[in-house]
Amino acid sequence: MIVMLGKSVENLLLKSREFLSHPGVRRYGTNTAWMFAEQILRMVAGFLVGVWVARYLGPEKFGLFSYALAFVAIFQGIAKLGLDGILVRDLVREPEKATVYLGTAFWLKLFGAVVTLLFIGLAIQFTGNDATANLYILIIASGLIFQSFEVIDFYFQSKVLAKYVSICKMVQLALSSLMKIFLILIGADLIWFVMVSLIDMVTLAITLNIAYKYNKNPSFYKYFDVYVGKRLLKDSWPLILVGMSVVIYERIDQIMLKHMLNDYSVGIYSAAVKVSNVFTFLSPIFAYSFFPALINSRKDSDEKFEKRLIYLYSFVFWFALFLAIVLSKFSVEIINIIYGIKFLESHSVLSIYIFTIIFAYMGGISSRFYIIENIQNLFAINLFIAASINIFLNFLFIPKLGMKGAAISSLISFAFSSFFSNIFFRKSRKNFRIQFMAIIFPFYFLGRYFKTINYRR
Repeated sequence: MIVMLGKSVENLLLKSREFLSHPGVRRYGTNTAWMFAEQILRMVAGFLVGVWVARYLGPEKFGLFSYALAFVAIFQGIAKLGLDGILVRDLVREPEKATVYLGTAFWLKLFGAVVTLLFIGLAIQFTGNDATANLYILIIASGLIFQSFEVIDFYFQSKVLAKYVSICKMVQLALSSLMKIFLILIGADLIWFVMVSLIDMVTLAITLNIAYKYNKNPSFYKYFDVYVGKRLLKDSWPLILVGMSVVIYERIDQIMLKHMLNDYSVGIYSAAVKVSNVFTFLSPIFAYSFFPALINSRKDSDEKFEKRLIYLYSFVFWFALFLAIVLSKFSVEIINIIYGIKFLESHSVLSIYIFTIIFAYMGGISSRFYIIENIQNLFAINLFIAASINIFLNFLFIPKLGMKGAAISSLISFAFSSFFSNIFFRKSRKNFRIQFMAIIFPFYFLGRYFKTINYRR
């Protein structure tokens, strides 16, 4: 028995070395390492500074700041035009047309940002907000103009060169953190922290442009192809609805809490959400870093594609579930240590909301599946329904349960959009089957292992 076990371990180590030495694995591993490093830095530095800002502002001012950010985020999906994943997909498929794709997408996103900014300016007139809240919203919304430079990020994603994007985001994070710390030390008013949100977008745009030119890539600003633009919009229009729906079911609770309760409730709730969001830092890594690999495996065979998805889904599900259980158990201690006694009420929200990270991880990978299969319209419908469910449940639960009701509404809508919604359409049931197989995969693997051991006995 011991000899057999030793041989099994030896074979496993040999296969592991062969796997890790594969050029493709090393390439994607390096790419993931850069993204991981950037996310870790963002999680640590960004979170610590963010907590310091929250403690400095207090629940009420922090609530107003969070409300302004959430309001702009609702409309941010329009400015993005749903081009993110579509552009990466087409750049991987046709790298020789990179400048045309980048230029066309850039001008489309810039036009979308201008229209969105004008729409926000009109929408705030019907909110009932005071002049101060509306001013904060407009300042933050101005940053959408610089969001057009994200096309450079997508170019580097398609080339599996996360190094440059990660460095740009690290520079942005460092400057942003230093400015916020300075504002806290001099006792600055809330409006200056709002200004930093705008400066963040400007900084990232400048650094991405520098990184693109540093790699001696040709300029794409002079390119705009009407045919390519029409095709991009044709494929991406469902993802505009997706982007809006995602933000609605992620942020609408904060907006509804302000109008149904007050700024204080938004601040308490947002503190818990901020803690929860920290632990989703790996989600974009799995969603974006392995996106090109999933596209290529889909070209090879359905079997290879499904296997890769099962492995990814299985890992993120069990990892997130374990994390959520631990964090929920110690929610009181976590909130008390991080935010202090003023935000202690946040623990009841965190103990519920933290379980959304399971579906945030699964949803990130699921969105790539829909893009690869070119069924974005179904994904858009699912997310629209999920957002509607969240709004309905907020109206139902917030008056009765307050902030906990908003957390329950978010958890249900997250679970629907990332998992249960896949059942309703024939083309998406494949994704549900893969997700289900991924959840039971560890039990299947262990069952086969023990069966093999008993057979050898």
